[in-house]
Amino acid sequence: MSFINPLLAFVLSIALFVILAYRRVGLGVSLTLAAFLMSFLTLGISGTGTVLYETCIDPVTLTLVFASFFVMLLSQLYKETGLVNVLTRSLGGFIKNSKVIISLLPAVIGLMPVAGGALMSAPMVEAEADKLGLDEPKKTYVNVWFRHAILPIYPISPFLILAAILTETTIISLIARQSLIVIAMITIGYFIGLRKTKNTKQDDSEKKSNPKANLKDLLYSFSPIIITIFLTALLNVNIALATLVGVITILIITRTKASVFPKILKNRALWEVALAAFGALLLRNVTLASGASEILGNALADTSLSGTVLLVSVPAVLGFVLSSPSGAIALSVPILTETVTFIPKTASLLYVSAFLGYLAAPTHLCLAFTAQYFKCPISKSYKYLLPSIIVSMIAALIIYLLV
Repeated sequence: MSFINPLLAFVLSIALFVILAYRRVGLGVSLTLAAFLMSFLTLGISGTGTVLYETCIDPVTLTLVFASFFVMLLSQLYKETGLVNVLTRSLGGFIKNSKVIISLLPAVIGLMPVAGGALMSAPMVEAEADKLGLDEPKKTYVNVWFRHAILPIYPISPFLILAAILTETTIISLIARQSLIVIAMITIGYFIGLRKTKNTKQDDSEKKSNPKANLKDLLYSFSPIIITIFLTALLNVNIALATLVGVITILIITRTKASVFPKILKNRALWEVALAAFGALLLRNVTLASGASEILGNALADTSLSGTVLLVSVPAVLGFVLSSPSGAIALSVPILTETVTFIPKTASLLYVSAFLGYLAAPTHLCLAFTAQYFKCPISKSYKYLLPSIIVSMIAALIIYLLV
């Protein structure tokens, strides 16, 4: 029995989440506190205990939490062992075309789900961008856009894992639909950011690099990610187990000593992303148990807006406001669950909408940090970023309607 109206409780919880997010409180803490507030207001202490217990023992929760933790652990190990430097160096030595390098380097670094991680690729992008004569706004755009373009089909992206689990679809089905969108995003990035540039000749020192050695280093440094993707995408191994294998692989090939773990485990990002995964599922379960999702669904149905409009507008607005695709996905699913039937088609559009809304947010850390690095006002990068987002959204809608 509800203590207050579930819809009012939902609004208050979202308000708390937004306030905490804008005060830079971690996503995990924000989601979890919002879930608890809503649960206490609608279900009381006893009901909250029941939902909390059921969420904790749910295999879906355990899979998402451990997968998120191991993905972040893999990312931290790449940095701590220096393997990420081997990866980017070998990639740069193996490929000589500046346009290809400037596109691939942010994408490769983007495989490491580190908040504001675009700063890692910015110096590398700058070196190649100077050869192509790009100005600061275009450098900012290229670094941010190509860093994120690959994520809709990256099997161990925390965003993709969360979307698949909350919508009860498979990662493979989402990747299959979103591969066309990624192709569109890469094409858009090339035409807007790189088409009118000319490659400069490589100097003699670059020509003397050893292709075989670079390829060997590339395969060596990329192997933990390759193995994880192979297990997840091709063998359909549980995502938590696959990411654990990736972690074990990097420990073996780098011969990492146990002494490095105390430092890594002190990193708040590891625990924050795991808590965010838990908080997202707890909020989903509370919204369903309180009846708020049903009320929201009926309210949205009364607006006479089509499911397509809702799948685009709700996640996109939340992604922009919260500057978090995880937060937008976590909130959008329970809001829309009574109005939209989640199949790969609808789940994919929800994911892409939240993702593109997040890319447009001025508080998006990758955009803010990159603009700061290149000493470029964010507003100037929007002349490239906004058209790219709009065209990508149109492409997503066309794919949604036709495929």
